[in-house]
Formats: sequence, structure tokens, C-alpha cells
Amino acid sequence: MLITTNAIVLSKLKYKDYDLIVKCYTEELGVVSFILKGVLRGKKGNTKAAYFQLLSQLQLVIQYKNNRSLQSIRETKLNQVYTSLHTNVLKSSIVIFLAEVLSSVLQEEEPNKTMFSYIENTLLWLDAQTNFANFHLLFLLKLTKYLGFYPDTTQKEASFFNLSEGQFDVKKTNDYSISGENLTLLKQLLGTTFDDLTLLQIHSKQRQSFLNMILLYFELHLGNFKQPKSLAIFNQVFN
Repeated sequence: MLITTNAIVLSKLKYKDYDLIVKCYTEELGVVSFILKGVLRGKKGNTKAAYFQLLSQLQLVIQYKNNRSLQSIRETKLNQVYTSLHTNVLKSSIVIFLAEVLSSVLQEEEPNKTMFSYIENTLLWLDAQTNFANFHLLFLLKLTKYLGFYPDTTQKEASFFNLSEGQFDVKKTNDYSISGENLTLLKQLLGTTFDDLTLLQIHSKQRQSFLNMILLYFELHLGNFKQPKSLAIFNQVFN
């Protein structure tokens, strides 16, 4: 069965001498892995290795078979051409980090067009910006809405936020109840948009602390989520 779909590249792995195994998040099928045979030989063809950079936005024509773990691609073309996402050092660091997070949290072969649209549009927003230091914080927080554990804001004015319960509390209930700077920043981010991110003044240590907190939040709500291996390098580059 031939299926045409938009796709976002999540990971790639060299296989044998000239092949690539690529995992993509697709609009029509959810997460799909592909084997690209001979793509590293450099010969002319519809499927070029350069297309499959992390978080690239592609349009694929897939030869899809239900009983295959690795699908094949008939045609590939760039759906969006980034101007800076893969050339700006700081943006490239964000791309590597977020690709690893997305590869971890997007596991199901199940389409979610609203989440796909969210990822697609926010990457285009990032590509166009010159002030983006806090992008990854808001991206991850808003991503929880599509993953099913967005913070319950019913008692947003309360003095604590319980990471394990995903809700605000008037008192500390366990070791996962946060307060202080991380709580203040959480409330600010819950009430902001990407376009208003530049209004938030966050120093590097606070940014790193909040990132660690949001990753813990992911761990508590997603049983298979692990700390990204790229986190240490990402913090070094970005801070």
C-alpha cells in the first residue's frame, strides 16, 4: 500500500556500510521506522541522506506493509526548508536534544494530527527566531498537553505544584512538591505563548533547574522515559 504523508525525522542510525535506519514521526501513521538501503553511496536518487537531518520536515511516499518493522520509502522531498535550524550552533543543540526527547516519548504507531501540527509549527517558529533561549522549556511544557499530563491549573494560585500528581496544592504533600523559582517560572510559562517568550528574563542556572524539573515531570508520567544522553552537552553549549 502506498501512503503519502508529512514526516518529521526523529533519529537515524547507520546500518552496515551504506544503509540508514531512520525513525520518523508521520502525520498519517504515527511513528514509523524505515530502512534506506544504499543511501550513503552518494548516488543520485529520490531518497538522499541529506534530507534526513534531525527534525527535518519531509513529505514521504511510503511502501507500507503491516507486517514489517522497517518500512521502505518510494519518494522523499523536503516539505519545509529551514534557514537556521541546522546551521546555528545553539539551534542545532536544541534540535539534537529535542529529537532525542521526542524519539523517547513518541513510541506508538498511532497518528495524532494535532500533536504533529504542534511540533511542525513550533519548529518553524524556532527556525525564524533570533531570541529563543527559553524555547525548549515552553516546547516541553506544552508538549505534555498532547501526551496527556498537562498541569491541572484549577488551583494555579496555590503555593506548591505536585509533579507526581500534576496539580497545584496549598501545601507540600510529598517530595515531588515544588515551590520557589521553579514554581514561579512554571506559572509564568503556563500563561505565555511562544511569541511572548522574549518577555521572560531567565538566567542560565534557573533555566537549567527548570529543565531538570520538567524532565523529572516527564519521568514521573511516562514509565519508559529516560534522561536524554544529550542533556549534559546541551547544558554546556546552551548555558
